[in-house]
Amino acid sequence: MILRINLSGNPNLGVYISITDSVALVPLNLPEVMEEAIKEALEIEVLRTPISGSSLAGALAVGNSNGFLVSKHTMDKEIETMRNAGLTVEKVPDRHTAVGNIILANDNGALVSPDLSDKSIEIINKVLEVDAQRATLAGFNILGSVATATNKGALLHPQTSKSELKLVEDVLKVSADVGTVNRGVGLVGACSIANSNGVLVGEITTGPEMARIEEALGFLEGYL
Repeated sequence: MILRINLSGNPNLGVYISITDSVALVPLNLPEVMEEAIKEALEIEVLRTPISGSSLAGALAVGNSNGFLVSKHTMDKEIETMRNAGLTVEKVPDRHTAVGNIILANDNGALVSPDLSDKSIEIINKVLEVDAQRATLAGFNILGSVATATNKGALLHPQTSKSELKLVEDVLKVSADVGTVNRGVGLVGACSIANSNGVLVGEITTGPEMARIEEALGFLEGYL
């Protein structure tokens, strides 16, 4: 399912929410209507927790079916909450703390910012059980902000080159395409959340944009 919705008027869903095929990490004050939309469209459980004392879970955490990576400033009690929910969680030790912005991953692979250290790459590979590869997309190091990927497809910034698109397909082992959200915004990762079951985008996302998103991410059943 593909659904248009804002988070308390904010269309930047991927900044505040981090999801996998089984769980969504969301702010403590997430409105009930948004929680129900996530459960309905994405068919996952919702876990309310701050990350590093912040509501920006989408920017500060990233995961796949095997585990989550979080900012090095994530508090012990926050990690405990996640582990008590059955999640594997590890901190990325680099000075680059917005791991959700700089890592693009699914169950098959990961593309990460060239700025990440070898130590962080090792942790990413161990927790997500993938082979991470350094790359840029559309000239950006913030791969998680300019792209969104699931186990069914990937949607990339419209300025992504053909060689970059092929790299995404080779590493993540899914079909990929370029597109926008929210009437022309190229930061598709920051402005949407998606998994293998569905995708949520901002309310001002247009019909043609949604059709492109559906095709890129493998959802062809129509949208609301």
